[in-house]
Amino acid sequence: MDSANLLAHSLSPDRTLREEATQQLERFAQENYASYANVLIQQLTNTDGDPAIRMAAGLAIKNSLSAKEYARKEEQAKRWLALDENSRAQIKQGALLSLTATTKQVGRIAGQVIAAIAEIELPMGQWPDLIRLLLDNVTGTDNADLKTSTLEAIGYVCEATNPIVLAAQSNEILTAVVQGARKEEQNSEVRLAALRALINSLEFVRSNFEREGERNFIMQVVCEATQSESEEVTEAAFECLVRIMQLYYDKMQFYMEKALFGLTVAGMNHSEEKVALQAIEFWSTVCEEEIGLKEAALEAVEFGLTPERNLYNFAEAAMNDVLPVLLWLLTKQEEDADEDEWNVSMAAATCLTLYAQCVRNAIIGPIVPFVESNIQNTDWHYREAAVMAFGSILDGPDVAVIMPLVDHALPTLIGMMTDPMVQVKDTVAWTLGRVCEILIGCIKPEIHLRELISALVLGLQDNPRIVGNCCWALMNLAEQTGPAIGNDTPTSPLSMYFEDTTKALLQFTEHATNEANGRTSAYEATSSLVMFSANDCISIVEQIALTILDRLEASIAMENELVGADQRIEHNELQSNLLGLLTNCIRRLSKNIMSISDRIMTALLQLLSNASKQSTTAEDALLAVGAMINALENDFVRYAEPFMPTLYTALQNTAEYQLCSIAVGLVGDLSRALGEVITPYCNTFMQLLVADLQSPTLHRAVKPNILSCFGDMALATNDKFEPYLDVVMVVLQQAGSMRSAKDNYEMIDYVNTLHEGVIEAYVGIVQGFNGTQKVGNLLQFMPSIFQLLHDDAQDIHRSDDLTRAMVGLIGDLADTFGPQLKQLLQTDWVMHLIREAKTDRHYGITTRETARWAKEMVKRAIQ
Repeated sequence: MDSANLLAHSLSPDRTLREEATQQLERFAQENYASYANVLIQQLTNTDGDPAIRMAAGLAIKNSLSAKEYARKEEQAKRWLALDENSRAQIKQGALLSLTATTKQVGRIAGQVIAAIAEIELPMGQWPDLIRLLLDNVTGTDNADLKTSTLEAIGYVCEATNPIVLAAQSNEILTAVVQGARKEEQNSEVRLAALRALINSLEFVRSNFEREGERNFIMQVVCEATQSESEEVTEAAFECLVRIMQLYYDKMQFYMEKALFGLTVAGMNHSEEKVALQAIEFWSTVCEEEIGLKEAALEAVEFGLTPERNLYNFAEAAMNDVLPVLLWLLTKQEEDADEDEWNVSMAAATCLTLYAQCVRNAIIGPIVPFVESNIQNTDWHYREAAVMAFGSILDGPDVAVIMPLVDHALPTLIGMMTDPMVQVKDTVAWTLGRVCEILIGCIKPEIHLRELISALVLGLQDNPRIVGNCCWALMNLAEQTGPAIGNDTPTSPLSMYFEDTTKALLQFTEHATNEANGRTSAYEATSSLVMFSANDCISIVEQIALTILDRLEASIAMENELVGADQRIEHNELQSNLLGLLTNCIRRLSKNIMSISDRIMTALLQLLSNASKQSTTAEDALLAVGAMINALENDFVRYAEPFMPTLYTALQNTAEYQLCSIAVGLVGDLSRALGEVITPYCNTFMQLLVADLQSPTLHRAVKPNILSCFGDMALATNDKFEPYLDVVMVVLQQAGSMRSAKDNYEMIDYVNTLHEGVIEAYVGIVQGFNGTQKVGNLLQFMPSIFQLLHDDAQDIHRSDDLTRAMVGLIGDLADTFGPQLKQLLQTDWVMHLIREAKTDRHYGITTRETARWAKEMVKRAIQ
């Protein structure tokens, strides 16, 4: 194999050539990874080679060592560790040598290779001299390129590796990065790389930050860097201050008073937008930290405790300096600005929102005069800034304080929906949406509703840019004024406007393209109006369902006429919009959907039978089927037979894990809806679900749902589930034995979810067998079930949902078996778990109520 040619082809603009080369490289890696890695490192270290090929080689090595998906990442780590020591040493040495490359991009890729290896080896105590070798590169050379690439490598290592692993080497790492970041360093690229490495190392240098002398030096270096002539260095320095504030708020009082107030306010005024953005982010971070501290303090007072951390009220102390700059920055909008591009006026609005949530009522005094003096300004920049400032502070002050201001402003805001500038109208629509979302009490149905809805509907005929916010405001209005989902409510304030509003929205969707996501927004607004409609709107919802079904059928009929990828993408978007609205119509109409259920199911099955259908559209179609199952309940039985092949196919589609997850949910829905009628399909379901659990390609997020699904099937089929009992119990025991590392929060969350699925399966099985002659068959599994409960009860990271499931299962076991489990139920940890779940206010109300019931069941069982 000519590796250079293969790597060159993997970069080719020719798609066929590129894909063929990529596949050959992947096959090579699978067949002989040691040889693959050796060939690539030779290309990376080839100083006479084409830099592009060297970069491709380094990228290929890096990608063979790291992945986003957890299971693949673990698999790659094992493959690397299986290499012999000499091979690994050769590759590591090659990556370190490549840091000296004269081409910066090659040195950067080499640093990423080093970081990928470090992420695998350092937690296992391997490559112990890595940090020393990198430190030598920084302190022992005048080669600026080598310093830069090495500091970048240190940054990548710090970013990729668990902070706990690097904490023991924090002194060495800090020595390297702080030296490179000092003002004495003349090369701005070295300084920039050092600051970026410092940002990534801040989390594990806590012990250094505890020591005042070291902390002072670090802060001095960073603050001096904010004054650099290099805008990139200045930006990185402010980014570093943001991260320091996130991690070390408790240590910042002295520095805020001495330097940071002035530096950051000056930074917000910087002519370079990227610098100003980081300085604004600094104050957003201060507000976020103080919002959290205030919430923690309130919770501590509620429990009669002293707050663990001090609150310094930096945001309130700096208001007079920070808020005028934020208001000035709000006026820096550009007429042709890209809505998706983050800029200073957007950042200032976000910061102002956080400021309002942080200082609450204190925000009103500085902001209202700006709003009042600029709301009618002839310069649209100031009009828009005034509206944005007002909308940004709505969530924060006490409702009693802000409501009179909103009452006074509402007629003006509604009138401004006819402003000549689209930017102003867009912000007005957003502000009205905020009022509808959080201050619905300000909208008096008899005074404001007609004018407000008319203004928002009129906005649909305006510039596509404002359609999204008009629809969002209508969605909030529907949700806040309509009945709660499931409530049988005769009428609502929106009922008299429901027909005209939905008609206007559907007319808009009929002729509109999806520019600025306008069509999608209009369908979503219609969906919300449908979901939160009162009973007097049911006949209109039925008409909407028929209209959408007509459109869906027409879209299916024209699929063969589509030409080109763009047409197909737009068509798929349209079908997803239609399916989303149809699904909500089904949910709202419930049994009333029966009259058109045949047409709906025919269309959905036709959609799902299209093998080339995009997975997102198939997902939406399956969600619509789920709504039909829940609406029709046991009447869905007539569609079960034709639907099953489609469901089986989706369950086997492990590559599209979200589609597979929805299919798993549908098995549960069918079990609850059809009861014992589901029994003939259980054999196939069990085979497919167990195969999914064993699949190395299925995303792990689906697996807890599969376990829970076993419980749904058992509950539906009662003791007819017995043929599957042994295999399911083995699977549940295996899943229940999985534990997470104490410092891996992603895994902690996953194991909580996994065990919740296990417990839910046990609950379904116990409840399904309860009252049958075969209930005694479950007794043999009690020791392993109680072992799982015991182990989870000792876990300090146990979630509220898992705790609720556990005490619920204990209650079910006590209720089902009574005195037969007396010895197991009397153990101290059982009563301690129930007592904790019943009394600890960190648990939700539902958990506490479940614990009270479980306590009563256990009490009866052991008496």
